[in-house]
Amino acid sequence: MTEYLLLVGVIIAACILLSGFAEKLPVPSLLIFIGLGMLFGENGPLGIIFNDYALSESVCTVCLVFVMFYGGFGTNMRTARPVLARSFVLSSLGVLFTALLVGSFVHLCLGFSWIESMIIGSVISSTDAASVFNILRSKKMALKDHTDSLLELESGSNDPMSYLLTVVTVSLATGENVSIPLLFAQQMVLGILGGILIGWGCVFLLNHLTFYMDQGRTILVVAAAIIAYALPSVLGGNGYLSVYFCGILMGNRYLAGKKELVHFFDAVTGIAQMMIFFLLGLLVTPVELPEVLAPAILIMLFMTVIGRPLSVTALLLPFRSSLRQIGLVSWAGLRGVASIVFAIYVMTSQVSMELDLFNLVFCIVILSLLFQGSLLPWMSKKLDMIDYNADIQKTFNDYQEESSISFIKMHIDEGNHMAHKKLKEIALPPSFLIVLVIRNGSHMVPDGNTEVLPGDLLVAAAQEFENRKNLSLYEIGIEKGHKWENRHLRELDVGEGTLVVMIQRQEDTIIPDGNTEIQRGDTLVLAKF
Repeated sequence: MTEYLLLVGVIIAACILLSGFAEKLPVPSLLIFIGLGMLFGENGPLGIIFNDYALSESVCTVCLVFVMFYGGFGTNMRTARPVLARSFVLSSLGVLFTALLVGSFVHLCLGFSWIESMIIGSVISSTDAASVFNILRSKKMALKDHTDSLLELESGSNDPMSYLLTVVTVSLATGENVSIPLLFAQQMVLGILGGILIGWGCVFLLNHLTFYMDQGRTILVVAAAIIAYALPSVLGGNGYLSVYFCGILMGNRYLAGKKELVHFFDAVTGIAQMMIFFLLGLLVTPVELPEVLAPAILIMLFMTVIGRPLSVTALLLPFRSSLRQIGLVSWAGLRGVASIVFAIYVMTSQVSMELDLFNLVFCIVILSLLFQGSLLPWMSKKLDMIDYNADIQKTFNDYQEESSISFIKMHIDEGNHMAHKKLKEIALPPSFLIVLVIRNGSHMVPDGNTEVLPGDLLVAAAQEFENRKNLSLYEIGIEKGHKWENRHLRELDVGEGTLVVMIQRQEDTIIPDGNTEIQRGDTLVLAKF
């Protein structure tokens, strides 16, 4: 166990350290984690032999549950409403058409049996939400005509249909007596109904209960995500569909402390995606891939050039979508981790296949991410579909820029430039408002005629700064003999791009200027840009 824990810790640390480098590459950054897994694998320098498909399926399923829940939670239905109908048409009929077209191609052109061909078509018929989100966010690509919302909603909701088709084809391959209409209805009804009811119940509890644990709310949401997948699955429903709808319902309802939930699931899904891609890289045996490379290339090219474009065109033309939008949506059909997880499901179901399905699907996914994913920004530009005046973050529920307000306090002493002035006479920055004046222990809601007096404590409201990617904060404690002790702030050399933004002195918080003297016992908060 300690060796496994050591390996997991090294993997996560390596993935995090490489993520900044990976974002600068012209290929989807998730491919780096697959490469890292292959580096650790049996054909890599470390030579770790790992071929436990059952364990891999279990781990990837758990990770995929949180990825799909957060995909739904982060989907802004208000922004996506103009493309809601076409998104769900693509995520249902689009998956079915793609599976039929690919299956027919594999049978007629590659000579596989019909049932084996339809299994392959079903497994790779969905697009990958993690890859689509990753590219759009990392490249900051907002698309015209709500195409970004269309892609996000489609890719987030089409895995359940692919899983359903995989279950049906596997049942037929193993000779199980199954009623396809009944199975379809059971999977869809229990999946959708279970997700909505569990999501609604969790929202009700979050907004009406008092939690005595600091992280009680977050723990309850984690439990809801797990139950939303497991309960419908036990009853014969589609757990992936359920957890996705649970996420959609919760993400688009009022939840106190939603920002904390967003930060938590950002971290959880980030680790989940890294673990999935690393584990799949570890599971694959690279020396076996040349055997399936030729059919993988042919299948990927057929899907990219013929299969998905035909499906997308047939389904979006009735909605009067532009040819540019149809072209981009056709190209953006990236295959990803769900297809590999479904391939592992087929492998553990003891279905006899002519080729190793896991290796075949693995190659298709890698080729899709390399070819389609790398060229997606270029294709978006060529089709003139990039909206340079929009913000891609607004298509997600975790967008905070317009709604987050922070409160700050300001002590007014006799030398302050605001002392003895009325608020209407003080030039304040835009979106900066004095909301409360505390004077001699009493609270006052001010107006423009309120005079600011020495000794007042002003409470101001301003928009919170959310884009902290290039900003870090750290503290320095001033102890006896510190070189900054008893020196004024203007005399300090704190380094280029660094600013002392706050001083904590006993119970007081000081916003310093150049004349502020540093004293023993102070804690300085520095911002590094």
